[in-house]
Amino acid sequence: MLLPLLYSDRVRTIAHGFTGTQILVVGDAMLDKFIVGRVTRISPEAPVPVVTFDHELHRMGGSANVANNIAALGGSATLIAVTGTDEGASTLTRACREAGIAPALVGDPTRPTTTKVRIVTERNQQVARVDYEADAEIRDEIEHRVIAEINKHAPQASAIVISDYLKGCVTRGVVQAVVAAAAERRVPVLVDPKIPHVDYYGGTTVVTPNHHEAEIAANMRVRSEDDARGAARLFRDRAQCQSVLMTRGDQGMWLLADEIEGHLPATAREVADVTGAGDTVIATLALALAAGATMSEAARLANEAAGLVVARFGPATVTVAELLRAVDSAAGL
Repeated sequence: MLLPLLYSDRVRTIAHGFTGTQILVVGDAMLDKFIVGRVTRISPEAPVPVVTFDHELHRMGGSANVANNIAALGGSATLIAVTGTDEGASTLTRACREAGIAPALVGDPTRPTTTKVRIVTERNQQVARVDYEADAEIRDEIEHRVIAEINKHAPQASAIVISDYLKGCVTRGVVQAVVAAAAERRVPVLVDPKIPHVDYYGGTTVVTPNHHEAEIAANMRVRSEDDARGAARLFRDRAQCQSVLMTRGDQGMWLLADEIEGHLPATAREVADVTGAGDTVIATLALALAAGATMSEAARLANEAAGLVVARFGPATVTVAELLRAVDSAAGL
C-alpha cells in the first residue's frame, strides 16, 4: 500500500517547527576532499590519466553531513564525533562553525581524522580516491569522553541521531548512553545503521537501512513490495527497534511503523550522485519527528528531500524552501 499523501499546508506547519529545533548528532564524522583538475594525457609511467590541478574543496561527510543537513533546514545541530588531533580536525571544526553547527569533537591522537580524498575531473568524473582512516572501535578514555559529551548535550535535544559508518565512534556503550539519555527526555533516537552493529540498536525509535543492508540483516532478497515488507519486519525483529524506514534507491522507500506500513515511490527526477543521500534522509526525518510529525509524515518529507539531494554532486544539503517547492510540485500546485 502507498503511504498517505502529505499536503502542503501540513508540510508548512511541520517545516515551521524546524527552526531552531535542537538535534544532537552522534557518530562517524568525515571530511570529503575533492582535488579537481583537467585530464589531457595518459602518464608515460603507467596507463593512468595525468590530472592537472585546478582547485580543491572540502565538504563535510558522514555524521558531519547529517548535522550540515539539519542546519541547512533551519535546525540547530550539535555534533559529537571522534577526530584525530591533526589538520583535518581543525578543518572539520572550522567547517562546522561556518555551517552553524556546534562541534563537540573528541580528539584521539592515535588516529587520523577520517578523510576521503577524491581526484576528479572538471566534469565530475572520479579518477581515484585515497582514504585516511582508522576504524577500530573507540575504547576506555575516548569512549568515556564521548559518553560524557552525550550526557552533557542530550538534555537540550529534541531528537538524537546516531550516524554509524563503522569508523569507530559508534560502540555498544555509546548507543546505550544515547538510548538512556533520550528516554529521560522522551525524545526519538534515529539510526543510520551498519549491519555489523545491528544488535547495538535495541531500544531506538527508527533505523534507516538501505535495501542492501536490509537484505543482509534479513537474509533474503528484496525485489518487490512484499519482499520489502518481509525484510523490514525481520530487520525490526533483529535490531529490536520500534520502526524501520528502508531506502530502496529508484524503488523509493518502505516504512514499517506501529501505526502504519507502506511504500513511498521515488521522487528523484534526475540522479547525479547518491553520496550522502542517507544523511539527508535521516536529518529530515529527525527534524520532522522533533517538530511533531507522525512517522508517516516524516518519511514523506525525507523521501522528497532525498529526491532533491541525489541530483547534486557529492555530499549536499537541501533547504526548507526547496523542500516546500518539491512538495507543492508533487501535489500539482
